[in-house]
Formats: sequence, structure tokens, C-alpha cells
Amino acid sequence: MGIRYRCLVLDHDDTAVKSTPEIHYPSFVKALSVLRPDMEPFHLEEFILHCFEPGFSELCKDVLKLSDEEQEYQYKVWLDYTRKVPEFYPGFTDFLAEYRKLGGIITVVSHSESQRIERDYRAHCSIIPDLIFGWELEAHQRKPNPYPVNEIIKRYGLKKSEVLVVDDLKPGLVMAKRCGVEFAAAGWSHSIEKIRNYMMENADYYFPTIDKLREHVIQD
Repeated sequence: MGIRYRCLVLDHDDTAVKSTPEIHYPSFVKALSVLRPDMEPFHLEEFILHCFEPGFSELCKDVLKLSDEEQEYQYKVWLDYTRKVPEFYPGFTDFLAEYRKLGGIITVVSHSESQRIERDYRAHCSIIPDLIFGWELEAHQRKPNPYPVNEIIKRYGLKKSEVLVVDDLKPGLVMAKRCGVEFAAAGWSHSIEKIRNYMMENADYYFPTIDKLREHVIQD
């Protein structure tokens, strides 16, 4: 038994843990109820589609045109909601424990904060990621910018062929493409047709279940 990649670069929200429906979406609706009280509330699917493209930061700055002060308020509301610890998708932690046992390097690149990500892993998983790149980084260091993957490659002396990025949304795919590493779409997190079709066409791999991801990564 072996592994196809030396390193996994994992998204967190809606790839490892199911957090958008219970944390990120309701916090955003709550913030907008104060910041944009006359605006029709986003539906969950609309919110996910905006996070898919153009991305959450662009949604705040370019679509809703939130000022710096308004973005700070939205951030504080979000922090309050993230006190809740989300559950991992069934089978994900077992897959990671098996991968780590076989010598794999586990990293996370996310738009959540590193301390929250580590908290989630400590609460529900037998392993802690080797390296985490979270929202607390400067904007140019967050995905879809190539900085996190390039740093991971440099830190561990990896070849690009030894890295697999796993994410449910477009920013992760764009980051992987910019870095020249393979990308696997996490198809188990939601079933929005536009996202599924895009990922099936543009990702190197599309996995509808965590078991399918495991079959690809771990070579029995």
C-alpha cells in the first residue's frame, strides 16, 4: 500500500467540514441585515455561487461594495458565528489518518482562520495538519494567489507532481492551475449544477464521494 502524492493541500470549509450552511451563510445574512437592511436576502445557493465566482472577497468588495468599516463589521459577526465547531464529512478524518500513517503531508489552505481550523481538527480528528494557511494572511497571500502552494512546495522540497489540491470551489482550482499542480474537485459537499459542470470540465479530477478521493490517493 502506498500514496500517489506526497502532499495534500486541502480546503477546509465544505471540503473537510460542512460549515457554510450552518456558519458562514447565516453569519453573512446576519451582517447584511444590518449593513444592507433594504436588500433582498441571499439564498444559500446564491451565496455559494458568489463564493465560487468571483469569490468571497470580491463579493464583499466588488459586488456589494462594502466599505472597509462595513467589512470589519461583517468580519466581527462572522467571528462570533465561528465559535461553533463544525462536523467533518463522514469518512474524511479516517482517510486523513490513513494517509498520514502512510507518510503523507497534510496541509490546509482556507479562507477560515488558522486557529479555527486547528480547533476543528483537534475536536474531531486524530491528526493535526502539518501546515495551515488561513484568512489571517495578507490578501495577496490567500488563494487563489499561488503563494500558499509555492510555500508548501518550498518548505517540504516537493515536486509539483507530488502535490494534489482538493477544494470544492473555483479559487482552489485557480490556485492549483497557477502553480502547475493537480486539482481534485470535492464533489461531495454540494450539488449545484453550475459548479458541478464547471468542475467536471476544468478540474483534473472530480470526485463525487470521499471514498473516490481515497481510491485515487491511496494505492492499495
